[in-house]
Amino acid sequence: MDDMQELLEDFLVESFELIEQIDHDLVELESNPDDLELLNRIFRVAHTVKGSSSFLNFDTLTKLTHHMEDVLNKARHGELKITADVMDVVLKSVDMMKGLLVSIRDNGNDSNSGIDISQICPQLTAISEGQSPASATPAPEPAPAPEPAAADIPPSAIPEDIDPNTLSEDQINAEIERLLKVRKAEDEARRAAKASGATPAALATAPVAASDKPDAADKPAAAAKPAGDGANAPAKASANASDQTIRVEVGRLDYLMNLVGELVLSKNRLLTIYNDVEERYDGEQFLEELNQVVSSLSLVTTDVQLAVMKTRMQPIAKVFNKFPRVVRDIGRDLNKQIDLIISGEETELDKSIVEEIGDPLTHIIRNSCDHGIEDPATRKAAGKPEKGTIELKAYNEGNHIVIEIIDDGKGIDAEAIRIKAVERGLISENEADTMSNKEIYSIIFRPGFSMAAKVTNISGRGVGMDVVKTNVEKLHGVIDIDSEIGKGTTLKLKIPLTLAIIQSLLVGTQEEIYAIPLANVNETVRVSVDNIYTIEGKNVLRLRDEVLSLVRLSDLFGVKQVLESGDQTYVVVISVAETKLGIIVDNLIGQEEIVIKSLGSYLANIDGIAGGTIRGDGRVTLIVDVGVIMDMAKEVKVDIKSSMSAEATQKAKESPADYKVLVVDDSKMDRTIISKALAPTGITLIEATNGLEALNIIKSSEHAFDAVLIDIEMPKMDGYTLAGEIRKYSKYRNLPLIAVTSRTSKSDRLRGVEVGMTEYITKPYSAEYLENVVRKNIKLP
Repeated sequence: MDDMQELLEDFLVESFELIEQIDHDLVELESNPDDLELLNRIFRVAHTVKGSSSFLNFDTLTKLTHHMEDVLNKARHGELKITADVMDVVLKSVDMMKGLLVSIRDNGNDSNSGIDISQICPQLTAISEGQSPASATPAPEPAPAPEPAAADIPPSAIPEDIDPNTLSEDQINAEIERLLKVRKAEDEARRAAKASGATPAALATAPVAASDKPDAADKPAAAAKPAGDGANAPAKASANASDQTIRVEVGRLDYLMNLVGELVLSKNRLLTIYNDVEERYDGEQFLEELNQVVSSLSLVTTDVQLAVMKTRMQPIAKVFNKFPRVVRDIGRDLNKQIDLIISGEETELDKSIVEEIGDPLTHIIRNSCDHGIEDPATRKAAGKPEKGTIELKAYNEGNHIVIEIIDDGKGIDAEAIRIKAVERGLISENEADTMSNKEIYSIIFRPGFSMAAKVTNISGRGVGMDVVKTNVEKLHGVIDIDSEIGKGTTLKLKIPLTLAIIQSLLVGTQEEIYAIPLANVNETVRVSVDNIYTIEGKNVLRLRDEVLSLVRLSDLFGVKQVLESGDQTYVVVISVAETKLGIIVDNLIGQEEIVIKSLGSYLANIDGIAGGTIRGDGRVTLIVDVGVIMDMAKEVKVDIKSSMSAEATQKAKESPADYKVLVVDDSKMDRTIISKALAPTGITLIEATNGLEALNIIKSSEHAFDAVLIDIEMPKMDGYTLAGEIRKYSKYRNLPLIAVTSRTSKSDRLRGVEVGMTEYITKPYSAEYLENVVRKNIKLP
């Protein structure tokens, strides 16, 4: 049973691999019916599946493929002309063959598939006999032949269709023994062929016992060919190649990819630690050796990452190969002549993306056939060839794959879309007047929008292109449309090669850091706040020749405003399809390769967040969902310019108590000494016992400090780190930071200056000296 199960699994894998290309080949054969090499390739598929299914007793599949084989055999010998009507029947039989294979995979048999071949087989027979397929009628079932007496038949030659109830016990045992020997001999022959490096096609056509053949068409003499026969040459040439491959479960590759992701995170963490160590121990001898180890590990990690990604890569031909059949069938339905040209099908991308990209491409191809390509009469009247052309091509561009669908049809009428969109209330008349053609094209991606005059099996229901947009955005991809009336349309999809590890732009907004997928980032600019305007309640920026809508990232996610921006700000220009948006951030941290992590079921549905990642410093950073924040931005109503103004008035200080100074020291005695020294000034003092506590107090909107007195040696966060964190906020870039410490060395003082200390007071000090320093820094009257 284990051997048979193994054979069944091999049969299914081999059969699905064989028929993966057959749709494409058949459509190509229709255009080139005299291509003998193509005919032989298609024939071998039917012949191989028939032989293997016969051995495994899948009678329905065997019968269907046998009739297909007859038609293809006549065609390759020049006895039959492949016409569109003939191809309709052959393609229909291929669809049935696929359905039977699916049934075998899911149910273990082809008898309960629900597929009736009683109509298609007579049609195939009629074609092979030179008749019209329409004239074929199902042949009546032959009457069962009279059963001969058991005594007249030798035990070793009893046919399999004899009722065992009519046989003696000795005859039954002899027949069982004979069948077991036949099966064993066939099994050994196939195993021997497999061990010698024979291809699946060669295994399927290995000679078997004549008594086990389904019909006389499979004579051993016909199967045996000279070693130098050209038909078997490709199979022979690829025999050695098959020995170099191994099938691995997808689950194992996914697990391996997850481990590589963790390795990349650890590499990023190690690089961050090394940078900190290098800064702290500059000039030490061990740094050179550590640098070599870190650099080597970084290179190896990158190589391992690329190698694992390649194991998951599949050629996009897996998707492209189904489209010749789609175009051919739609052309027949619409009475249009359409030629599909495919290039770049060898381009590879991640398996998960291959599985997801099929539906969006199908919708686009169907739209190109229906809305793009005109009927032959219209094309002829316009001076075009009667046969339209759709070009489908793929190529690599950096860490992305670009897929272009180009047709030479009538193009997209932007004015017609503009009118239809206004009629349906999708946009206002004012918006319609100000929108560019590219922005108008993006309306076709809105749910429910369709330009079809009537509902058909192909289009008109207002679904399809919105699915394209949704699915492409899930893949962190973008769509670009370019069209010219009377010339045609080009749709360009740009998709990352893998979804597990992506390039991102890290940005800071207030005290938070976010990652924006780099594929959605058009550019980053630094602009003056004075260049931000408000039009009809919306914040906009004039960037070169276009008006760009603006929104603060902190407003989208409700981040508390603790920073004051200066007169300049950063804008990250992002895009989805034809829509652009400017995102205002406080600072640009840089580009970084990140590993996407799920946030789990509890946090999975946060609007605008696609996932999270762990950065080199060990902190979790959220990944922005660009498509969602485009919609969120429409609901944000904040006057950015007024809230960002650096000229905002401050409340005048009427007494010394209005001045606030933060004292940060882990020693209660030192805090008491400072309090007594500054008591005569009458200023308000607030205490913190460590740097981390002080940082949280500073971030709070309840306090606006005029100075901070900082001890250096403290738990949780030392004074140098605290000063560095405070200086990260533009609101506190001029805040006096006064170090109060017993560290007196020149290097300590130098480091204090580097992190932004304003004054450096060493212990012990006099109360008068401390009071004078504080008065001077906070400008106390």
